[in-house]
Amino acid sequence: MGVSRTAPILVASNRGPVSYTLGEDGSLTAKRGGGGLVSGLSAIAPDAGAVWVCAALGDGDREAARRAGSGHLNPGDTGGQQVRMLDIAPNIFAAAYNGIANSVLWFIHHLLYQTPVEPAFDAEFGVQWAAYERYNAAFADALAQEATDGAVVLVQDYHLALVPGMLRERRPDLRIGHFSHTPWAPPDYYRLLPDAVAAQVLRGILGGDRAAFLTERWATAFADCCAAVLGAEVVREDGGAAAVRFEGRETRLGVHGLGADGDFLRQRSRQADVEERLTALRAQIGPGRKSIVRVDRTELSKNIVRGLLAYRRLLETRPEWRERVVHVAFAYPSRQDLAVYRDYTERVRLLADEINAEYGTAGWQPVALHVKDDFARSLAAYRLADVALVNPIRDGMNLVAKEVPVVSEQGCALVLSREAGAYAELGEDALVVNPYDVEATAEALHEALRMSEGERAERTKRLAAAATALPPQAWFLGQLRALEA
Repeated sequence: MGVSRTAPILVASNRGPVSYTLGEDGSLTAKRGGGGLVSGLSAIAPDAGAVWVCAALGDGDREAARRAGSGHLNPGDTGGQQVRMLDIAPNIFAAAYNGIANSVLWFIHHLLYQTPVEPAFDAEFGVQWAAYERYNAAFADALAQEATDGAVVLVQDYHLALVPGMLRERRPDLRIGHFSHTPWAPPDYYRLLPDAVAAQVLRGILGGDRAAFLTERWATAFADCCAAVLGAEVVREDGGAAAVRFEGRETRLGVHGLGADGDFLRQRSRQADVEERLTALRAQIGPGRKSIVRVDRTELSKNIVRGLLAYRRLLETRPEWRERVVHVAFAYPSRQDLAVYRDYTERVRLLADEINAEYGTAGWQPVALHVKDDFARSLAAYRLADVALVNPIRDGMNLVAKEVPVVSEQGCALVLSREAGAYAELGEDALVVNPYDVEATAEALHEALRMSEGERAERTKRLAAAATALPPQAWFLGQLRALEA
């Protein structure tokens, strides 16, 4: 392809650090992204020669990639980072991203299928899987072209599960790591996948020198799947899974519990736009009332519906809280191009309306539902929350659980699902719930609301310390050093 092998460090992810909007006049407007990976990569000096390989997600991105020629974006748009954006055919991208990554692999790892009726892996699935293979191959090709001899490559997440193995075939000299930001399914559930596909995903990740996860639990589940599906040997050290040996190779397993960026959150949460939203939220809640806050995308795994059912049950069984508490629920629409997500978002709206109709009074609306994504407003809610409700069915980590204690002003009681990855680090100072148990979640909300200010403040201090133990830059550098070792 004529691309020189110049990069000693490479990162690959579906979404890159910048996105583009295409104007009617043909102009392109760049918007910088955020998140742990963007923050983490900033730990590498600009002159280190690192390259980030990502996919074009929409028409604006595709046009930017085409205009860039080789796909290398203008550093002025990317904050000085070298970014290569891949213009993958829209039909291939859609089948790989929506058809496989978000509708199959995400569902498997988050245990979301209604198994009496789904999944049903048919001929259409075969077509989509072939697209997923092509999508992963495009990344493997680009990484192979960009990487200098012996380069370190960090491949991110379930979208690119096949890349390590494909890249190993193309460039056996590279040091390759894969990081899973999701949970990993236990073997019995993982084996819902067609046998050949289940094996192919595992082989793909085992093509790397290292496979890393957010918690020991997810790393162990991956190792258990390798043993059950492939017959691989699991190397155990100190009671945990340390490596997987398969077909003459050894892939080390690692755990890096991504933490909150405390310095950024504290600084950002004190800016003028957050202050404005804080004033508006306080007015909406009303004087003297407590607040239960949740901040989520309307992602099926986030369990927003059961959270609302638990709040309704609280109002039903504990009438003393009526007119004394407001549930501030931020449910930002997600993946609305998938019908099941549109339906779920609508169900959240309807349930919030039902609770307000059933219990609301002239001066009190029990649920304040916000559906327009607004990071400043989320930070304002973190600051004033008396209780934070984080009750996912299953979650790789859940950074909201870590961010709230960092920003909280008066101390916040955390009601936390034991199925969130964050439970491993925060469970001791949270009120822990089974995410399916609405009755117990309602009782935990009651306990959280009754918690004394002193206890809340002490717990919040400890939660914030645990939440910021591995901020994004340290998280990223930890993976890099482990591969270089």
